[in-house]
Amino acid sequence: MSDASSFSYLLRLGDDRLVLGHRLSEWCGHGPILEEDIALANVALDLIGEATLLLKLAGQVEGNGRNEDALAYFRDAIDYRNALLVELPIGDFAVTIVRQLFFSVFSLLEMEALRRSANADLAGIAAKAVKESRYHVRHSAQWVITLGDGSDESHARAQRAVDDLWRYTGELFMADAVDRDAAAGGLGVDPSTLAEPWRAQIEEVLRRATLNVPSAAYMQRGGREGRHTEHLGHMLAEMQIVARSHPEATW
Repeated sequence: MSDASSFSYLLRLGDDRLVLGHRLSEWCGHGPILEEDIALANVALDLIGEATLLLKLAGQVEGNGRNEDALAYFRDAIDYRNALLVELPIGDFAVTIVRQLFFSVFSLLEMEALRRSANADLAGIAAKAVKESRYHVRHSAQWVITLGDGSDESHARAQRAVDDLWRYTGELFMADAVDRDAAAGGLGVDPSTLAEPWRAQIEEVLRRATLNVPSAAYMQRGGREGRHTEHLGHMLAEMQIVARSHPEATW
């Protein structure tokens, strides 16, 4: 496969984790309890660490002299290739934790597959990310069960979060030419092959949480092509302000 196609694929992997990591960092100092405040910050650090490695690799493949910082801080929203799910506002704690479950199960399946990548660097990144993703799945699943099978209020909030976020999950599995080229070339995995095991795991957690699986047929999409919600632009303005204000600075 071409370097351009490889770059596009790696960019998706890195952007998903960079954007979600930044979203989770918004909870720092605002968690429902101190222990969870620290846990969310640690998950955010894991995701941003993964994004750093993936964007660094993407920059090397691109060959235009852009490193991970340039790709994170000096691209506009239209150039980002993350799924819409990860850019949505954090909402209340139920929204954050349900979104984390949805993405973490997907990420674990994706990284387990990428350990077999023909690119040794990507395979190494994935092997490390699998360990982190397993924790992310356990952590978010336990919270979803706690909220869903808790009080009337926590159950209602958890069900509302599931209902509102469900229509954004389909995009994770919508394979296009970039995904198919990556899979055929041995670099990546066709995300459509992950849909069935993802749904099985999610349905089991929701069952234990006494939450209903939505029946929505229509799925939002556009992030992989650079068509984002207004929320990403606002988030990037905050995330990129220091780097863009001092573009030649070194730290």
